[in-house]
Amino acid sequence: MKHSSDHSSNDASGSTRPAPLPRSAYRHFVPLTTRWLDNDAYGHINNVVYYSFFDTAVNGALIEAGALDFLRGDTIGFVVETHCNYFAPLAFPQALEAGLRVAHVGGSSVRYEIGIFASGAPETAARGHFVHVYVDRATGRPVALPEHLVKVLGELE
Repeated sequence: MKHSSDHSSNDASGSTRPAPLPRSAYRHFVPLTTRWLDNDAYGHINNVVYYSFFDTAVNGALIEAGALDFLRGDTIGFVVETHCNYFAPLAFPQALEAGLRVAHVGGSSVRYEIGIFASGAPETAARGHFVHVYVDRATGRPVALPEHLVKVLGELE
């Protein structure tokens, strides 16, 4: 299943720009905890921290479903592409939630889309994606997605 990740709105000049998404756009939610060190000099969570939130949401969901053994598994995912759009500031000590969905499943790759919400908020404060290419741990070469992973991904589409 392919989701449109190009939800956007027109601004006054007629150009399009990304827009926040509602909770209903995501299939699975993961609670996230902010930390004191996540805030930057401007008093909100620094942009680079959102990529850590993305990793935590995706890998946590896969581990919880038994689809990822990052310590001993023969197949692991390498992140090869990331992107994030920001819509509203978040800051420590807010509780957050990451919404997760799978937008595309290829032969050896997966595009995950993640929305970061203030806990209980109706729309994303930030949203983005990353692409995992699954590889053989020993060789680092791409491999076909394991059957159990494909099943778990199907539940997130």
